[in-house]
Amino acid sequence: MEPVQRFTTLDSFRGVCAVLVVFFHLHVVDTFVELPFFRRDEVLLNFFFVLSGFVLAHSYGMKPNLSFKSFFISRFFRIYPLHLVMLGVFLVFETLRWLAYKKGFYLNNVPFTGLFDPREILPNLFLVQAWTPFTEPMSFNYPSWTISIEFYLYMLFGMLCLLSLRNRFLMFACVSVLAFVLIFSGNEPLVERAMQGLSCFFAGNVTYLGYLLIRDRFIPRPWLMTVLECAVMYATWWIVMNDFDHRLPIGSLTFCGLVLLFAFEGGLVSAFLKTGVFVLLGKLSYSIYMTHAALIFCFSAIFIVAQKVTGQPLAPMIDGQRFMDTGSVFFNNLFAVGVTLLAVGLAALAHKYIEMKGYELGKRVANPAASRPAAEPADTRLRTRATVSD
Repeated sequence: MEPVQRFTTLDSFRGVCAVLVVFFHLHVVDTFVELPFFRRDEVLLNFFFVLSGFVLAHSYGMKPNLSFKSFFISRFFRIYPLHLVMLGVFLVFETLRWLAYKKGFYLNNVPFTGLFDPREILPNLFLVQAWTPFTEPMSFNYPSWTISIEFYLYMLFGMLCLLSLRNRFLMFACVSVLAFVLIFSGNEPLVERAMQGLSCFFAGNVTYLGYLLIRDRFIPRPWLMTVLECAVMYATWWIVMNDFDHRLPIGSLTFCGLVLLFAFEGGLVSAFLKTGVFVLLGKLSYSIYMTHAALIFCFSAIFIVAQKVTGQPLAPMIDGQRFMDTGSVFFNNLFAVGVTLLAVGLAALAHKYIEMKGYELGKRVANPAASRPAAEPADTRLRTRATVSD
């Protein structure tokens, strides 16, 4: 069996999970986004860590002479430009709220307090907000807490990749096993989110090694792969829908099995996930994840203002959570669909004009010589001048 160079199905899974995160953060009264599965799918965030570990091991883990400098530049410019832009967007939002507050218009809470305290700007800027008990992980662009964890996991991964192939994967396994043991025993030396990241990301690295070991010894039969794919999808659904001890780490181990299975792309579920719309969502997944909170913030502000102006309960507080409500179940569901489509459209713009521009800049910084146009031979320049003068 030939090696799979790009895991299209896994990319599609990343896109689907990004949309599920949008549903989780979007609160509209009596709509499909309030279904129990969407209200409980926070456990799926660990899937991002497992998948990132798998993909990074595929892209860099087998390189015998990895340049840490090039790796750092690649990862930095891959995630930081969009993070920086979205942090700036939320600072602008908070400034506008402060100006409105000075005019006597109150939205939710006092501007630049709580999750938007100015003290949280530097931790967000340096992507450390989710690593310490002294910072607020959900401050400003709250989905970026996972990027905070991943960025420094990337750095640890890159440093371990300076070891020999054998030793680096041994260290990946040691970090993951130790993190899982500490989580299961309840003796976590770091904050919970950091422990989740360490256990899941490096479990993803080990999962990739498992994939390599069985890839050429395993012939995926479509009927068997379809049954297994459906089974692991059901197991994921069951973990999301039920409460039990150690739900998060058990879910994370299940995601390792899911990633390993779908890496072979052998069943009907994989074939379905390789269709156009899912491939597009996979392509836009990072931008969907990073930009949707700002979009929801804008709509929530509009509903709050409309409620103050009309006196209608358009932005009710339910169990401490701000909801949006048009007053009609049909229009509420239509609105939720519209917000989701707008989130994808906004992500497409962010992907093209921010994410990819940052990626291209990173390539130029990492290899400036390759980005310069090659000098023309002297005889070619002479011929060009002669042609122009004629």
